[in-house]
Amino acid sequence: MTRFVFNTAATLDGYLADPDHSLAWLFAVEGGTPDAPEHADAFTAFLDSIGVTVLGSSTYEWLLRETQALERPEAWPDAMSGKPAFLFTSRDLPVPAGADLTVVSGDVRDHLDAIRERAGGRDVWVMGGGDLVGQFDDAGALDELQVSVAPATLGAGFPLLPRRLGPDRLHLTDVERRGQFAHLTYAVSRG
Repeated sequence: MTRFVFNTAATLDGYLADPDHSLAWLFAVEGGTPDAPEHADAFTAFLDSIGVTVLGSSTYEWLLRETQALERPEAWPDAMSGKPAFLFTSRDLPVPAGADLTVVSGDVRDHLDAIRERAGGRDVWVMGGGDLVGQFDDAGALDELQVSVAPATLGAGFPLLPRRLGPDRLHLTDVERRGQFAHLTYAVSRG
């Protein structure tokens, strides 16, 4: 059965990115990349479970900047770990040549069947950002939350999840130490 999983890193004070959409704080942490030895096996196992990735326009634009995929389209498959992706946006954004990317807009509910079909029975990585993840939760389509908590605080920025999810909905299922990160996994029950 296809599950919708939000897997991300966040600061101790609950931010995904700073006010300028930067993740420099993450890369400053020892082992702050998925291919770092302390994350590599777990991240590879996670990617093996994924059939498709979903992302919002801010995350997408950050990826384009970081990978320079518009100038180097061959960088796009690596950025998506070889997975097809759905981009939720209300804007007209450029797409790297040959990218396996479906651009959609509107209510998440209108696209759930197509996303599940494309996932082929595997899980969906709701990559972010937090508002898009919240929309999946609003649609009753958020099954798991995985957060690697980093030893950093920002004081301001873009929150992990700009929705209220109480302890009646989040159930801790696993805790792992991954180098400097505490990796927390929560099952998300329907509201």
